[in-house]
Amino acid sequence: MIRVSPTLSIDEASIVWRFIRSPGPGGQNVNKVASACELRFDSRVLPRDIRTRFATLAGRRLANDGTLVIQARRFRTQERNRADALERLIALLAAAAVPPETRIDTRVPRAQRRRRLESKRHRSTIKKGRGSGGEE
Repeated sequence: MIRVSPTLSIDEASIVWRFIRSPGPGGQNVNKVASACELRFDSRVLPRDIRTRFATLAGRRLANDGTLVIQARRFRTQERNRADALERLIALLAAAAVPPETRIDTRVPRAQRRRRLESKRHRSTIKKGRGSGGEE
């Protein structure tokens, strides 16, 4: 089990690793070593409320079947790319595990409404005074 937060932990069986050759320059090793890492995580194992926030945060990285795909190829070694992909998954899950704060509706104070209306009336009288001065 991978602990994400005090209330959330995920099973390692829901993560599938795949190692692929990393694109870009790499010298003689580029066509021999599969150092890039692809992590696939099945989000259907998450609770419903966390899953909806997770889907919003994941965006295009989430497939239609609920599988998240993270590709890590920043580093030259397979181990560091694997750790990078896992860190990114944990950060995404930790952000999804935090419930949003509920907003408490408040009323606009009466004095503030009165000041706003008075300023509008004052502005209106200024603009009315700008009209043409009649015939000269």
